[in-house]
Amino acid sequence: MKIPYFLLNPDLGQFRYFIGKGGHCNGCFNRISLHYIILITNNMKQLLGILFLSLGLITGASAQQSADLRKKEFNLEGSGLAIQGYDPVAYFNQNKAIEGKKDITTQYNGATYRFANMQNKDAFTAAPEKYEPQYGGWCAYAMGAKGEKVAVDPETFKIVDGKLYLFYNKFFNNTLKDWNKDEPHLKANADKSWQKLIKQ
Repeated sequence: MKIPYFLLNPDLGQFRYFIGKGGHCNGCFNRISLHYIILITNNMKQLLGILFLSLGLITGASAQQSADLRKKEFNLEGSGLAIQGYDPVAYFNQNKAIEGKKDITTQYNGATYRFANMQNKDAFTAAPEKYEPQYGGWCAYAMGAKGEKVAVDPETFKIVDGKLYLFYNKFFNNTLKDWNKDEPHLKANADKSWQKLIKQ
């Protein structure tokens, strides 16, 4: 297999392009041509640098926009606390609603989550989308039935297809029971309603 290589001839001021060891010259460039090759290469580096900088700015702006939207639409307390301080991971690995500790927290796109232990925090940090409640933490039944944001009881929940759903449960009105009566239909409606809310 012939391998191309370059050789600069200082005596002739030429930049020679060869194929194969001891092969013939496929092209010669004088020092002026070489100067333009270097100039073009440097300009390309500058353009790439500008491109990556622009992409970084766009990504940063998008992240900030996402955080602002979440603070507006998600079920968060004034401080940004989500699920009223309950541990989002415990719903999955212990099938229980367990309050997180104030000294074990993490921030994710404008929301603050608390955890019962460091293992749960590490699990969330590795895959936050897996553990966050659906519909911004609002009542799944209300989102499906009326497309409305209604507060929840963090201890009334259900895991469906690996997703966490929370429900309103006060004054003898446990909406989880109503959800279970027509889950597929309510879930489909809730998905559509939530998408409309976060795209406004």
